[in-house]
Amino acid sequence: MSNNTPTTDDTWLIIPLYNEATVVQDVIRGALQVFPNIVCVDDGSHDASVAEALAGGAVVLRHPINLGQGAALQTGIEFARAQPGAEYFVTFDSDGQHQVADALAMVERLRTEDYDIIVGSRFLDDRTNASALKKFVLKVAVLFERLSTGVRLTDAHNGLRAFNSKTAHVLNIQQNRMAHASEIVAQIGQHKLRYAEQPVHIVYTDYSRSKGQSLWNSVNILSELFIK
Repeated sequence: MSNNTPTTDDTWLIIPLYNEATVVQDVIRGALQVFPNIVCVDDGSHDASVAEALAGGAVVLRHPINLGQGAALQTGIEFARAQPGAEYFVTFDSDGQHQVADALAMVERLRTEDYDIIVGSRFLDDRTNASALKKFVLKVAVLFERLSTGVRLTDAHNGLRAFNSKTAHVLNIQQNRMAHASEIVAQIGQHKLRYAEQPVHIVYTDYSRSKGQSLWNSVNILSELFIK
């Protein structure tokens, strides 16, 4: 870590992991340059994700079967909040779409401003090149969340979040799959957590597009918003 980089010894990155052996080692190595504490929760991967995450330098926890991203996040949060000196937490994707600089900026806001949680948004600047379908689905999700929870966000299903110890101890994610994002928003409202958004750059890579993530995530978001 350079002398110009703020210390992050009190921060844990929580990375849910499922079949990302191609990229996860590079993601972890890049993040470790800024965040020395990283826990990956492997959610029943069938490839070499665990070996790659370990080679990258992360602590790795394992679900023996696939339970979904919500369950992986809850496992990671419970582990990280129990670690000595842990004060701040970041949920961070394993596929290379999130930017370490954005995560660092969000943690620094928690240190200097009166917020419990900072949620990333793709729509506060023009850096993220999301598809028309993705934008439509996310706007529907935002409207749904505002009406159902009273929490006003521009990007309710952004997986890049930073939060403090208070938030880590009250979050209780029960929805295992895409609906966990809606559940987190609801709990922000229920617990009256102080929240803000941060403009972030989500990079839709050739790798992520080749997996069809944008399309299928859009379908999953819609189905789990309205079919519960």
